[in-house]
Amino acid sequence: YTPLCLQVLGVCSLLLVGTYPLMKRITWWPQAFLGLAMNYGALMGYSAAAGACDWAVVLPLYAAGVNWTLVYDTIYAHQDKADDKLVGVKSTALLFGDDTKKWVAGFGVLQVLGLGLAGSAAGCGMLFYAAVAAGAAHQAWQVGSVELNDGPDCMSKFVSNKWYGAVIYAGIVANRLLV
Repeated sequence: YTPLCLQVLGVCSLLLVGTYPLMKRITWWPQAFLGLAMNYGALMGYSAAAGACDWAVVLPLYAAGVNWTLVYDTIYAHQDKADDKLVGVKSTALLFGDDTKKWVAGFGVLQVLGLGLAGSAAGCGMLFYAAVAAGAAHQAWQVGSVELNDGPDCMSKFVSNKWYGAVIYAGIVANRLLV
């Protein structure tokens, strides 16, 4: 039996997945739509594992994921600025321009807040919050040190998000197994 909330969430996800490929042509915020589409798994996965939609957990978790996507994909988009301008598509990299670091730092703060709220609602302990703090330090390094006009450096920072994700995942697992 699949709970009704999961069925509704699944159907709603199709709208995001179906419209995302068009977003670079109609909005300066395609990275936000990517975040909405890619992080939908936070809503579906947690709800499927828990057997119900615990909105106090999944909504801040979803918001954290969307904000993380805005950080890493805006950095990634800086590699494509010249090509995007040439072909006439939009991105947060073009929208934010020289203010990109301020914007992505703000998204990083919102992400940490979302993880903290989700962790609190889920009853997570200090191991989880230690991982969130370590992840935040990694993300601060990314944002502070990225050279936005250096494509290889943008790619390096983008790829380093695998370590950010690994740290957060390790905190979740450690919290679950050891607390």
